[in-house]
Amino acid sequence: MPLTSRRLRAALLATASVGLVAATLPAPEPLGLGDRLFPHLGNPGYDVLAYDISLTYGGTNTKPLAAVTSIDARTTAHLDRINLDFARGTVSSVKVNGLDSEFATAGEDLVVEPPAPLPAGAPLRITVRHTSDPSGNKDNGGWVPTSDGLVMANQADAAHRVFPGNDHPSDKAWFTFRVTAPKAYTVVAGGLPAGKREHGTATTWTYRTEHPMATELAQVSIGRSAVPHRTGPRGLPVRDVVPAADRAKLEPWLRKTPAQLAWMEKQVGPYPFETYGLLVADTETGFELETQTLSLFERSLFLGTGYPEWYVDSVMVHELAHQWFGNSVSPRSWSDLWLNEGHATWYEARYAEEHAKKPLERRMREAYARSDAWRAAGGPPARPDVPTPDHKISLFRPVVYDGSALILYALRAEIGQAAFDRLERTWVRTHRDASATTEDFTALASRIAGRDLTDFFDGWLYATKTPPMPGHPDWRSETPRTAAVDTPRAPKPE
Repeated sequence: MPLTSRRLRAALLATASVGLVAATLPAPEPLGLGDRLFPHLGNPGYDVLAYDISLTYGGTNTKPLAAVTSIDARTTAHLDRINLDFARGTVSSVKVNGLDSEFATAGEDLVVEPPAPLPAGAPLRITVRHTSDPSGNKDNGGWVPTSDGLVMANQADAAHRVFPGNDHPSDKAWFTFRVTAPKAYTVVAGGLPAGKREHGTATTWTYRTEHPMATELAQVSIGRSAVPHRTGPRGLPVRDVVPAADRAKLEPWLRKTPAQLAWMEKQVGPYPFETYGLLVADTETGFELETQTLSLFERSLFLGTGYPEWYVDSVMVHELAHQWFGNSVSPRSWSDLWLNEGHATWYEARYAEEHAKKPLERRMREAYARSDAWRAAGGPPARPDVPTPDHKISLFRPVVYDGSALILYALRAEIGQAAFDRLERTWVRTHRDASATTEDFTALASRIAGRDLTDFFDGWLYATKTPPMPGHPDWRSETPRTAAVDTPRAPKPE
């Protein structure tokens, strides 16, 4: 029921009749956690523990899906209202702890007024009946139509265009997906299968995550898909989701994953989740995406022309590395993005050096030459410029890719190989299944190095000019007027 419904109007009339100012809550307004890059993203006052998301797909990828999202949470402050991030859908009802509740929209927030105020520390279950509309501008993320269905691309601020929630990586939660689709379709989601029920002409598929996940990493694939299975290191189940007609053609790429998993485990330790695989979608996004346990790739990356094998391999490793850096250890704020993309680019480049004889030093020297221009165009790595409102993906600039891998190259030279390797393994072990900050990383690096690295990191993370490269005093960063500002690879791995 909207906030302007019967109860609220009655309160206004009662107070007006005695000449008093209405004792009502102020008008609904969008809130946010105050993230520097996305100030209205996320919401204060509660911590989400779990999402249970039910979706019904009718067989047309341009029509809204019927949906029910249930959120289990705990309040962290007294709440008269609950703000959820949600856009691109129609809400029909909201219940709070089983009771009908009034609601309104404000900006990209769904604002809910529970029947009674909620004290801090109270359990909270919010159930929203809504639609989930795939017909919006896919450049802003959310549902992405494919040739045979739908997939999700929710980074950085687009999960709330699919389902209501607390759409910020600092609030991770467990997920259950229940997706109903016509029997001709296969549904796969992040996590592991938890049931499949056929009824009439439709099938309901259930998946659950075994680890908490940021909303931006959620994935649901609906399509005419094949799901080949294989085994990774230590018996890890590996499942891929590909267009059924392309299964044989894609097999030479899919079978690479177990060895790539083994290589990453050798670098940083055990894979952090319950399963992994590639979701190959027949769509054009302009990027690949590390959705948790099921990374999204464009079909054309593998079956198009123009990309050498070593390059495609390195993109696969980039998204795989994100399962440790960005997924298991998520950024506390979006200004910490360099930790995700810098590390994924670092291991992508290391893999290309070891497996395709593409020298890391040469790539880093080229990045150093462009670094000042990248900083001028997009801000320093740990203080990136705010993305343009109509194209949020512009946050993913070269400075957070090779420009941030360059920081890790400098750090390894500064503290030595042994300390650097210990830092990487300690980082992903200490912050597994959590979110962490740039300050957490720099403090851990100082502790492992046995000395204060504040001055080192201040320059590399926040300065407008790139500091001298340890061990390479001859390296020069070109001026922004003469240096190319584009990334040296395309399409941009994410």
